[in-house]
Amino acid sequence: MSARTVIALEGLTKRFGDLVAVKSVNLDLAENEFFALLGPSGCGKTTLLRMIAGFAQPDAGRILLDGKDMTALRPSRRPVNLMFQSYALFPHMTVAQNIAYGLEMESCGRDEILRRVGAMLEMTELTALRDRKPDSLSGGQRQRVALARALVKRPRVLLLDEPLGALDKKLREQMQLELKRMQHEVGITFVIVTHDQEEALVMADRIAVLNAGEIVQVGSPRALYEFPASRFVAGFLGQMNFFAGPLTSAGVAFGESILAGTAPEGPLSGEAVAAVRPERVTLAAERPGNGSNAVPGRIVDIAYHGQDLSVHLAVEGAADRVLVRLAAGAAERGDWRPGAAAWCCWDPAHTRILAL
Repeated sequence: MSARTVIALEGLTKRFGDLVAVKSVNLDLAENEFFALLGPSGCGKTTLLRMIAGFAQPDAGRILLDGKDMTALRPSRRPVNLMFQSYALFPHMTVAQNIAYGLEMESCGRDEILRRVGAMLEMTELTALRDRKPDSLSGGQRQRVALARALVKRPRVLLLDEPLGALDKKLREQMQLELKRMQHEVGITFVIVTHDQEEALVMADRIAVLNAGEIVQVGSPRALYEFPASRFVAGFLGQMNFFAGPLTSAGVAFGESILAGTAPEGPLSGEAVAAVRPERVTLAAERPGNGSNAVPGRIVDIAYHGQDLSVHLAVEGAADRVLVRLAAGAAERGDWRPGAAAWCCWDPAHTRILAL
């Protein structure tokens, strides 16, 4: 990649008894990048983060920072900072004292501490709360105090382990944008561990998707969402409809239809799936004759979300209900109701052909 590499992971492996939690991971993290490690519980993402921080030692491989091997360095000797989900604020200290604590442990001068703490209070919009104790703060305010305490030491890399997991949905969405803003302002590399796909899509410049200790795909949020390289990534990152059938030269044979699309690089043969996102599918009373992919179905249920509708259809041959997301305006133009027959139609350009 064009940006300078800050951290390079080379063949990183970690075992717990017979369990291989992280399997020979190779990854470059760029300067000023917001990077997300995304995957289901138990996939190895937190273990990977703890190895970067120095709280877990790899059984094989190296961790390089600015080209220098820091694999054997203690956590306190690494220019990285790990922010825990619990925040771990000192309850007897004020907001300002919590932020200043790390600088005091490094024996920074008093004037330097006051200047840097003041700047961090302003950036995190906590100046008015500087003399408050953590137990009098909201969840979002405590999260910002923990972030300020981590950032005030000016680490080369900030590691965040599920930092928004304890917040309610509305506050979590607000803090996603706040984290992104702060990352741009301080200009350092952020690495976040999350199992929340939407969180990763909103905040990250790049995402690594992990499964069973291995990185299965790395890319921008758009690249991973629009062009998943495997059925696992397609199904894990957002919602996806799958139509399985024999692979032909023109696409996937499904019922009486041939579903055309694009496939990742590499050989495909035998059975495959045509994958399409719910928001890319429209409904029609008759089969279109414009070259669209199309399968017939019957509406089973409709869920109203305000700005759009979720339409669930039973389609013969599909393992699961087919989901269609219709914008409110498009839904109003059709008389769609449970029990009605409908064709699910979409552009082949939005279809991904993947191995089973």
